[in-house]
Amino acid sequence: MKKLAIIILATITISPVIAQNIDKQLKGIDQELEKVLETWNASGFAVAVVKKNEIVYAKGFGYRDYENKKPVTPNTLFAIGSCTKAFTTSLMGLLRKDGKLSFDDRPSKYIPGFMFYNEKMNNTITIKDLMCHRTGLPRHDYSWYLFPSHSKDSLIDRIEYQEPYTDVREQWYYNNFMFLTQGVIAEKITGESWEENVAKKLFAPLGMKRSNLNIEGLKNDENAALGYSLDKEDNIEKTDYYDIAAMSPAGSINSSVNEMSNWLMTWINAGKFNGEEILPTPFVHQAISGQMVVGSGLPDAENPDLHFGNYGYGWFLSSYKGHYRVEHGGNIDGFSANTCFFPSDSIGIVVLTNQSGSSIPAVVRNLIADRLLNVTRDDWNKDLSERRNERIKQQKEAEVDVVSTRITGTRLSHDLSDYAGTYSHPGYGSFQIMVENDSMFAQFALEKLWLKQYHYDVFQPFTITDNGIDSTESSALRFNFKTNDVGEIARLQVKFEAALPTLEFNREATKIDVDVEILEQYVGEYTLGGMTGKVYIKEDKLTLYVPGQPEYELYATDEHKFSIKILEGFNVEFVPGEDGAIQEVLFIQPNGTFKATKN
Repeated sequence: MKKLAIIILATITISPVIAQNIDKQLKGIDQELEKVLETWNASGFAVAVVKKNEIVYAKGFGYRDYENKKPVTPNTLFAIGSCTKAFTTSLMGLLRKDGKLSFDDRPSKYIPGFMFYNEKMNNTITIKDLMCHRTGLPRHDYSWYLFPSHSKDSLIDRIEYQEPYTDVREQWYYNNFMFLTQGVIAEKITGESWEENVAKKLFAPLGMKRSNLNIEGLKNDENAALGYSLDKEDNIEKTDYYDIAAMSPAGSINSSVNEMSNWLMTWINAGKFNGEEILPTPFVHQAISGQMVVGSGLPDAENPDLHFGNYGYGWFLSSYKGHYRVEHGGNIDGFSANTCFFPSDSIGIVVLTNQSGSSIPAVVRNLIADRLLNVTRDDWNKDLSERRNERIKQQKEAEVDVVSTRITGTRLSHDLSDYAGTYSHPGYGSFQIMVENDSMFAQFALEKLWLKQYHYDVFQPFTITDNGIDSTESSALRFNFKTNDVGEIARLQVKFEAALPTLEFNREATKIDVDVEILEQYVGEYTLGGMTGKVYIKEDKLTLYVPGQPEYELYATDEHKFSIKILEGFNVEFVPGEDGAIQEVLFIQPNGTFKATKN
């Protein structure tokens, strides 16, 4: 069924001359944008256009709440995702103006204990490198997306364990952790949170009164969009809000096109809004200048007037049909965004939509830019949708030709229960492998995956939806379980990103809570070959002491069975006699099993 788009016109005041010219340039644009909504089968979007110091066009299309048909307006709040990044780099610019930092400083100067993966990175990387994605670190996004935290410091601690892909400044790699780091630097210098800094130094002077900085702000606003995505049949389905939590400096802002217009005016006017300096002009000029080459950006036969691709401080830079373009996209579950301006033309465009991974912001931006820049008008809606359809077609054709690497007829090396436990990586976090009703699951903080044996000890993960397990979704992700020298399942290998080496998550067997009264039965001295070890309770935990070695904390994994907390592959099993009293203890370790008798 054809969907009707609801259009709401913002109340704007513009000069008669500009208004007459804009009306002429944008004549018929409403119909084009209605068609965009239909082509991409989206719930809704909003767009605003800025010319110098004025909003010259602002409208909402479709619905912020698709089920209840509540319309989008220019004041509807959307998650803007990584469009947040320019706000974070701006704090660096303001702190530099106040003499609080230099872009050539190292992060460790302001964050105690801050470490990168190696000393070369520690001694080379500066704040400027963080601002333009040139540290050599790939995304490592699963570290915060699957393992979220509300503590910025805890996320900062993970950076030390995240491997780079290239040397510093050798190649551009997008990395959200580096914008988190900038946010924490601002916190350490000012003594206030990143959220407080943005609200006071940017939102307040820009009159961005309804814009907010966390997921609760979106949930509690009466005119906020719900998030949506498309299922496999291209049906619109509601998507839960994603709480970006402590990664907020990289993408947590929620705003409207009307309020984001004030932000664009500031950049168009070299840092000034309503005649007041919001951002230092030298910083603005540097931020929209090429600081790192993203890619070759060569023109092609299809688009000879689209070329060059650089990155400034929180902004992508390119040439669009002979006009210098500064822009940044944003994507988070249920939402896509784009903020864009042409500094030489004093034109800004912001597009916000409540559709995951959507092309709408780029389509709408380009359609409007072609009109306002007086260049050849391309049918971007048709062109980009055709390219999408061709990609989908090619992917399906490629899937037919894929030769499976799966080896049939293989068996697991262990009982399913032996794979259960907590798996941890210091640069990511911990998750649980659980066995329920003869099936294996991976439980992350916000998501649960069903694991299906692929072959041997390798499993393929599948998403669990409200309708059950989605076993039709093919994923290249594999969970590969590995054993230690005593044959126990000791770790899990997974390759989250192409630019990353295979990561190893070490296993800690599932702990069993045991009352102190029950632990008492294991207390005593045990003799092996003339050496006596002691088992005792310390701070309600069973503890082992062997002469000449440190104390070892034991944790229960089964009846009478314990693992040594800090020694992989070292286990202890207490053996009761016929009367039920403990008589022996077995020390099970990589070089053999040793029996000690209780004194």
